[in-house]
Amino acid sequence: MSSIILSPELTPSDRLVLQNLADDIRIHQSSCKAAVNGTGLTRQAPKLPEDQDIRDVTTLAGLNDPASQDFEPTVFSSWDMRDLKSRLPPRAYRFILLPYVAWAQRVARYETDVVMVTHLIMYFSTSLPSTLWLFYQFSYLHGILHVLMQGWYIGAYTLLRHQHIHQRGVLAKRSWMRFFDQVFPYVLDPLMGHTWNSYFYHHVKHHHVEGNGPGDLSSTVRYQRDNIWHFAHYVGRFYFFVWLDLPLYFMRKGRWSLGLRTAFWELSNYATIFLLLRYNFKASLFTFLIPLLVMRLGLMIGNWGQHAFVDADEPDSDYRSSITLIDVPSNRYCYNDGYHTSHHLNPLRHWRDHPVHFLQSKEIYSREHALVFHNIDYLMITVRLMMRDYEHLAQCLVPIGDQINMTMEQRVAMLKRHTRRFSEEEIKEKFGAAKAQ
Repeated sequence: MSSIILSPELTPSDRLVLQNLADDIRIHQSSCKAAVNGTGLTRQAPKLPEDQDIRDVTTLAGLNDPASQDFEPTVFSSWDMRDLKSRLPPRAYRFILLPYVAWAQRVARYETDVVMVTHLIMYFSTSLPSTLWLFYQFSYLHGILHVLMQGWYIGAYTLLRHQHIHQRGVLAKRSWMRFFDQVFPYVLDPLMGHTWNSYFYHHVKHHHVEGNGPGDLSSTVRYQRDNIWHFAHYVGRFYFFVWLDLPLYFMRKGRWSLGLRTAFWELSNYATIFLLLRYNFKASLFTFLIPLLVMRLGLMIGNWGQHAFVDADEPDSDYRSSITLIDVPSNRYCYNDGYHTSHHLNPLRHWRDHPVHFLQSKEIYSREHALVFHNIDYLMITVRLMMRDYEHLAQCLVPIGDQINMTMEQRVAMLKRHTRRFSEEEIKEKFGAAKAQ
């Protein structure tokens, strides 16, 4: 338990979940120690009292329920609502923040999601004006600062869009908000490095259908996940051929209309960037091309980390082909993106409900040998794998179920097994001949 780090920057939900798991480990280790000392206790998987788990789940659910006295909307990524009263001057809290929250809750699709309204206001008041000014009066200093600003934005924006594509919007379904909800991606996506509609086609219509199986264009199973050359091939294929691979995938599946639409939007976005580069090369380079190149790399680094550990015993299980992260960057700033197993189990699950589901299903996660990490994000998982630093990854593992009994050496061995490349024979055996095509 001493290796569990409860960062003060964790979200309230993450702190509760991680403390709950840490208590499980502490109780288990205390029981084992007592058994070794001959006190007569058994070594059967001791765990927290059931009523404590129920209290923790009830607390988490209350944070998301507008009818609960514990309800707490997310207003900003960096600060929790509960802390803002002490951080802001009383008049600012009462006469500015509270009216803003009340208004934004009417605008957002869900009352918890004030932060999405906050971020859309921020993007339209910074990214868009900055882009327009660079086309009007370019300077290299402004261009560099713009790229740095967008680099800070793109993670949170991508996961806002992640919610958008799964829920078909993030704003209330009425009047002008519905129209704006459908239109804003066509303005902001290219500024954040996305091509029009491709995220929806690739992620919703493709990735979640294939689930990191052998038919998934972004599948990791044919790669050795701690090999930098395999990673370079993985990134390179997406970088240079997704415009062709994805439409062809849909056409092979007989979904010609979807394939043609995918090709149209992808290629029309490239054509638009090309024309803008001819019109104003410097401004277009900093506002459109560099964000596109950075985003493409970021998407592949993230997906590699999300699906780097695949259990050869059941590689088609969502519990064993994806992971859960309890960390600050993924969950505080990127809408609980760390709960990737929960997301694959139910792609329509609201981002605030992931911690609730995880704690409710803790025993299932344990029984299915799921992997849970803390104090590390997907990018650093990929980096540590390229360094083959399994010791650090083992330290970041939060053991659940039978994993609690493992030594660090056994954790390392387990993680190494889960990053092994699958042969084509194994793919046919584990996934079935039809899926291996």
